[in-house]
Amino acid sequence: MAAIANLTKSLEDSLTKVLNSWSRNQTHAAKALDKILAEENFDNVIWYLMVMIGMFAFIIVAILVSTVKSKRREHSDDPYHKYIEEDWTAKVKSQILIIDNYVHKNPNAKSYEESY
Repeated sequence: MAAIANLTKSLEDSLTKVLNSWSRNQTHAAKALDKILAEENFDNVIWYLMVMIGMFAFIIVAILVSTVKSKRREHSDDPYHKYIEEDWTAKVKSQILIIDNYVHKNPNAKSYEESY
């Protein structure tokens, strides 16, 4: 039992040493990175991003507006759109009256009332 306790203690000590050295390395790497970033000048990065995003947004809006305007001009003389603009209910009522006058029975069609 004493051998297992010694093994556990030695594994714990070695793991502690590895983790401490890794932590020190991480701390040194973080300090080195902070030093490099402090030397860099990122003051104008935000302005650059704002200008780029603004230009992109302007181009997208211009494309959308031109597309909508071209579609509107393209379909302005379309008969369907002129039909929608007119009062079509009066035309439909007059057409129904005309159709009722011209409905004819097909003399060649068989009736369902015939017996088989």
